[in-house]
Amino acid sequence: MAALCEAFTLCGLGPTGGVGLGSGLLALEPGADPDHVLLTDRGRTATLFKVSDQKPLGCWSVKHGQIITCPVVCNFETHEYIAVHDNKVLRIWKDKDVNLDKVFKATLSAEVYRIHSLPHAEPLVLFRGGGVRTLDVLLEAPQQEIENVISDEVIKWSEAFLEGQQPVLIFVTEKDGDFFVYIQKLKMRSLCKYKLEQQELSNPLCFTAYIKKQIITLLCLYSSNSVYKVLIPLQQNSEEEEQTLSKSLLLNLSISGSVLKGTSFVVLDKDHVAVLGSLAASGEESKECLTIWNTKFQTLQASKELPLGTSGQLWCYGEKFFFTHGKVLTVVIYKCETSSLAAAVGKLKDSQTSDLSSFVNWNTLGDEELLVSCQSQQSVALKSESKMMLRSKKSAVEDIQPDASTIGQFLLSIKDASTAAVEDELRQLLSKAQRPDFQAAIGCVISALINRCKADPMFYPRNFLVQMIQKRELSYSLCPDLMAVALEKKDVHLLQICLQRFPDIPEEITYACLKVFLSISDDYLERTDVDLESVISYIDIEPNNKEVKTEVVENGFSTELEEDGCDVTGMKETHMMDSVEFCPVGPQKAALLNAVLHSAYSETFLLPHLKDLPAQQAVLFLRYLHYLYVKCSEKINTTLPGVLSPTISQIMDWMCLLLDAHFTVMVMLPEAKRLLSSMHKFVRAQVRFYSELNKIEGSLQELQRIKCQKDSQAYSIEVLELI
Repeated sequence: MAALCEAFTLCGLGPTGGVGLGSGLLALEPGADPDHVLLTDRGRTATLFKVSDQKPLGCWSVKHGQIITCPVVCNFETHEYIAVHDNKVLRIWKDKDVNLDKVFKATLSAEVYRIHSLPHAEPLVLFRGGGVRTLDVLLEAPQQEIENVISDEVIKWSEAFLEGQQPVLIFVTEKDGDFFVYIQKLKMRSLCKYKLEQQELSNPLCFTAYIKKQIITLLCLYSSNSVYKVLIPLQQNSEEEEQTLSKSLLLNLSISGSVLKGTSFVVLDKDHVAVLGSLAASGEESKECLTIWNTKFQTLQASKELPLGTSGQLWCYGEKFFFTHGKVLTVVIYKCETSSLAAAVGKLKDSQTSDLSSFVNWNTLGDEELLVSCQSQQSVALKSESKMMLRSKKSAVEDIQPDASTIGQFLLSIKDASTAAVEDELRQLLSKAQRPDFQAAIGCVISALINRCKADPMFYPRNFLVQMIQKRELSYSLCPDLMAVALEKKDVHLLQICLQRFPDIPEEITYACLKVFLSISDDYLERTDVDLESVISYIDIEPNNKEVKTEVVENGFSTELEEDGCDVTGMKETHMMDSVEFCPVGPQKAALLNAVLHSAYSETFLLPHLKDLPAQQAVLFLRYLHYLYVKCSEKINTTLPGVLSPTISQIMDWMCLLLDAHFTVMVMLPEAKRLLSSMHKFVRAQVRFYSELNKIEGSLQELQRIKCQKDSQAYSIEVLELI
């Protein structure tokens, strides 16, 4: 039995990525991680996405006037990315690279059709003339001559496999209405050519294939709304004359008088295929839909209507379908089970498909739907857990079962109850024995509370939300509207906890938190509950204290070192105001900014938002980062004391990012000029100090070598003089 489950949007698409002929994407390829995909559009850009987080991890573009003509693929061995633009220009880069103009470039002698990447093998480069090279051989001599194998034929489709550590490439060509199949075995340097049996009044629209036990199974989707199967043995002698491949009908895409006009399809397993196309019934308007068919029993297993239309492209990786729907790229999770006649006709009593209810998008459900989903998830979890329990534990399950109705009653009761009453009921609910489906229940509860907060501005169970985030393993994706509501109400404490604990916060939300924190006055924050653990151990709270003290400058420099001098004696007596600048913000605001510094981000996607930060706020944030940098540099281990204090790497990264976003503005602002000058002097002093340390590196290494040569049991007193 097969079923379509949760659907979600991975990303929006550009003007050429939507619906209609000639639209869509150039390709979607798997990344180095099973949860990553590489999207190549029909233009200049390739983007790496993490599917589970619905978040881009990197984006690369070629220059204006250039076009990516071959889909970007990942070399699974080196974790590098490979692309071809303008048909002949090969580019290779890594995650850390930003500008494709500065990465490896090779101009080839022939036009490339496709690059196929295989695990544990070199990528294969297929040229439009039918020639094939492994990437390493091609890079040895990029201008080497490439043979033309197919003359006037045009390649329509290609795929690569590994059979017994041997790479095998298959591609289909077309000439004057005839279709030919080529099988290339690279290690044996053998090429076999076949002619595909013709079908009257019908032509193949697309192809897919898989290999098993030295036999390639080629599946062809024909315009007659049928899928045909062709078997090609790998043991064929390449010197034999061209043979004609016979085909057999695998699947007829019609059911109950309706016909599916397929545009693309993929193989799911030995008994299931997925087809994307238009389902048309007599006298009715056709509807685009995604379908799963059982080829063993010739039945339609699942169908999903796509009212916004598609580009006709379909990809499948890791039990997920990818296709364009309107102006977005949609992901649909699916499940396939072992085929049986009972499941195919819907008569299987103990169906396993009940666990599909675990895929719930909380944001799209109303209160009643939340109740039904929550109850169904609890029943599934209890059923699966009870199968593993002994009879002696049945009583424990029976004690848990009433909680389903308790949560249901609570979800219905929060519509009208006061904040105090809701928080009281929540405490009672959470004090009971933890259920097997506790995570799903919490997601259900928080979503219902957020919906109530949106509908009723006076309702806000802040204490419960703070308690949930502090004590439970939650994430932004589980309750995405939570931080939006907290930003609207300027609940800085809740935002601080979210930033510290959520691992998947989008850069847009991180920037929104930063802007709110910088805009709120210190006087207001003094009356607010904020966790100060990250700042209390190092921040200078009383700026009026100007006592004279002896400062130990452990890293060999002071904040006021001049450009042509560096104190390496380690001791200097100065005023506190001269040696360490006081924190430019209050402790509450400093703690909130520290939470922002701790949040994960991608520079590529945070930088555009930082450019919108007002100039005065940017200067204030830079002053605070400079203060933290000075504080870190005072310590030998360059580590600030306290819990969740920012590291020097985080401080430097944010400082560079902020300067990248606002350097032009900073140079023009009078109040920023002195700050930039101070930062320049401080960094220059550090560089000089560490260069002095590097000079004694050789002496220290020699001492280490001498120490290793000594007899460890001998007793001696030695005096070493460094000149």
